[in-house]
Amino acid sequence: MMSNKIVLAAALLASTASVSAMADTTTYQMDPTHTSVVASWSHFGFSHPTATFSDVTGTIQFDEDDVANSSVEVTIPVKTVDTKVPALNEEFLGSEYFDVAQYPDATFKSTEIESVGNDRYDVHGDLTVKGVTKPVVLHATLNGVGEHPMAKVPALGFDAETTLQRSYFGLDQYVPNVSDDITIRLSSEAEAAKPSTAQ
Repeated sequence: MMSNKIVLAAALLASTASVSAMADTTTYQMDPTHTSVVASWSHFGFSHPTATFSDVTGTIQFDEDDVANSSVEVTIPVKTVDTKVPALNEEFLGSEYFDVAQYPDATFKSTEIESVGNDRYDVHGDLTVKGVTKPVVLHATLNGVGEHPMAKVPALGFDAETTLQRSYFGLDQYVPNVSDDITIRLSSEAEAAKPSTAQ
């Protein structure tokens, strides 16, 4: 009997700890109107053009006390690419580049998040572009966590950067004159859902 009570108590403690851990993890939705994704590259060594992507969405699970419980998923509609050069936009949308008719979105899903100190995190994950998935690491800085002054809900904001080789994703046109290395910079605000007032 005593043994059964000990087992029951242990199970209850484990259950309580699990619920507590879940309660400490907040789910945030990235705000597309306050999210930017910018890609840049070297053009023959003379300049560093950029392309932006809009309507970016994503979900962030963040546990400030135990970052191992955190995760990130991001979807980037590649069809929104904008280089400010209409002819280049059309070229990027076509089959030789992003082939958006077949692959409209790029996605990132984290596999591990580790703190490197001073509100900085290395976000390891899988990036999928044009149907090809490769591991990348986003070097992220947490800008702030707290109540959003306008929305009055929990919010967080971050910046992140990574450099990758576009040829890994079948985007190798004009390499090496136009650099294989592409730098991606992401900045975003994300908000938690408003608490339900239903009784």
